[in-house]
Amino acid sequence: MSAPWKDKAKGNWNIAKGKIKQEWGELTDDDLDYQEGKEDELVGRIQKKTGESKEKVNDFLNSLKY
Repeated sequence: MSAPWKDKAKGNWNIAKGKIKQEWGELTDDDLDYQEGKEDELVGRIQKKTGESKEKVNDFLNSLKY
């Protein structure tokens, strides 16, 4: 499963990170450490910290405008 947000995140991660922290304020910079190729791990960290489903996290990330 490929998520469209992965391509967008490559060049705009700092903007995306700010919007993610607005949605889920309990996330830290360490939680949102983005490494290309490890997007599923990032989604897992967000899920673990927020209790959200994988689908909800991916839907939110896909909806980001930057």
